[in-house]
Amino acid sequence: MTFTDQLQAAERRAGSMLCVGLDPEPARFPGAWRGDASRIFEFCAAIVDATHDLVSAFKPQIAYFAAHRAEDQLERLMAHIKRVAPGVPVILDAKRGDIGATAAMYAAEAFERYQADALTLSPFMGFDSIEPYFKYPGKGLFLLCRTSNPGGSDLQAQRLAGGGGDGSPGPGSPAAAATASCSQPGDRLFEHIARLAAGPWNRSGQLGLVVGATFPAEIARVRALAPSLPLLIPGVGAQGGDAQATVQAGWRGSQAPGAAHSSGPIIVNSSRAVLYASAGADFASAARAVADTTRRALNAAR
Repeated sequence: MTFTDQLQAAERRAGSMLCVGLDPEPARFPGAWRGDASRIFEFCAAIVDATHDLVSAFKPQIAYFAAHRAEDQLERLMAHIKRVAPGVPVILDAKRGDIGATAAMYAAEAFERYQADALTLSPFMGFDSIEPYFKYPGKGLFLLCRTSNPGGSDLQAQRLAGGGGDGSPGPGSPAAAATASCSQPGDRLFEHIARLAAGPWNRSGQLGLVVGATFPAEIARVRALAPSLPLLIPGVGAQGGDAQATVQAGWRGSQAPGAAHSSGPIIVNSSRAVLYASAGADFASAARAVADTTRRALNAAR
């Protein structure tokens, strides 16, 4: 199955648009585990076990593992998710962005070492920084588009000048003509990225976009430009994004009679609000309760 097929099946099976982000912070672990980085796998596995029937995806953030030299625990966690929740796709949140042989190594890391179903990428070095990942058929690739952090506006909200000043690649780039054709004078940078992802860059049919829940009007704009692409939407929960506004801006129901999945899928991520719902021995059951409440709120907003 392609990532998109997996996502639609998981969305339908769980009746859910919720993604649980796995961002383990040992300083926030419960009880005797607090501060013990050797418990990262056990903590995350307990969250997975408690919530896997409520979610459409899991999203481990690689930095939270690498900072504690816990990449081996991430490998174990990825294998655990495949074992206990084989139908739930896993998005590795790494935000890689480089070219050539380096990008090929990042792709191998994500899809061979960690067996991820999808990966987050930074598109700001251009199409040749995305191309090496297409060597893994069916894998999802989420390009940073309009991120949830306030500083995202520093670049993403800047307007293109149009013509020769639109940031299109130079004559040496094989993607130059197609990329330039997507440029619309006056577009903001995130709009240009959305046009590219929905158009000439989507050679695998598996591109998606990262759009923050803290900007619902801009989610709606991205959805208008990329009506069928999956949107990975962080920022609901601890970052303050509104579930109802997020769903109304980004979700599009399927037009097929009787279909139970979306035609414009959204993957709404919540990390800290679920992971750290309790600091006690009941942390896993508390995480399940918050995940279910969030799932229901997202569904109600449809």
